[in-house]
Amino acid sequence: MSATPSERSKASPGWVVGLVLGLAGLFYAYAVWNAVAHLIAMAQGGLSGGGWAVLSFGVAFPAIVFAFAYVIGRRRRVGELALVLLAGLGIVAVFWMSLIAYSLTLATS
Repeated sequence: MSATPSERSKASPGWVVGLVLGLAGLFYAYAVWNAVAHLIAMAQGGLSGGGWAVLSFGVAFPAIVFAFAYVIGRRRRVGELALVLLAGLGIVAVFWMSLIAYSLTLATS
């Protein structure tokens, strides 16, 4: 038996969902901030067009993942939403480590 939308909204108050989204949003914003700082640091040494594209996508990627995780978890309970956002942070972390490895490889060559 599935729960109706009114039963789901009673299970997770709006302020709790907002709190979870706000806290997760801070972590995602930190990932964006780091990507911008890395882009600026790499740009001072000179970047090709491909470097600009890759590092600019690194800036946009956490926001894309956050939006996608919100769309997936918005109609679920607050714990499930938190898990989806946490999984998204894991994806962002893996992408960030790959981006760092790629940019360090390019910097040494």
